[in-house]
Amino acid sequence: MKTVRQIAEEIVAREGGFVNDPDDPGGATNHGVTIHTLRRLGLDLNRDGRVDVADVRQLDRVQAVDIYIRHYFEAPGLGRLPDCLQAPVFDMFVNAGSNAIRILQQMLARMGYETGVDGVLGPQTLRHVHLAAARDAALLADAYGIERRNYYYRLADGRPASRKYARRQNGSKGGWILRAEEFISPRFHLTEAEHRQRVASWG
Repeated sequence: MKTVRQIAEEIVAREGGFVNDPDDPGGATNHGVTIHTLRRLGLDLNRDGRVDVADVRQLDRVQAVDIYIRHYFEAPGLGRLPDCLQAPVFDMFVNAGSNAIRILQQMLARMGYETGVDGVLGPQTLRHVHLAAARDAALLADAYGIERRNYYYRLADGRPASRKYARRQNGSKGGWILRAEEFISPRFHLTEAEHRQRVASWG
């Protein structure tokens, strides 16, 4: 099993470098860490008295990994999840915050577990997710990945500016979908035809 630091380093590599996309609600981002995160943590990296885009640019990979481990893995308690879910939920938490936990809770509820949906890994959620993992850990991880993929599609359904993250200009799978499918067994990947059918309504 990979260490938490190895998983975090893979997330940083997946996120890429500095981006300031006006269509991204996260604003300026470097290694996946947004300007909002730096401001929330009070990280004035260049010590000029304010946290701004210059600080985002200055953030390095090691600092990003440390932020992910401390604030996106340890703080929400992801180490209490079954091993099969730690990497995909960690990756999603970096990408979507507590929605990563809500997706898990909604999935458990549909599986028949009486799980509340509050975005927090409490005793109830942990008890149910461990029961589900004991039945079939690999299938549980695939189910979570599929739920995550569906979340991205729904997000793009409702926000046209985000569709470029789910569908490339040539119509093929965008970064969001490919990222979700990195954590799904190949047998559950959508074919290009299935993907194009899913996004056909976007025009």
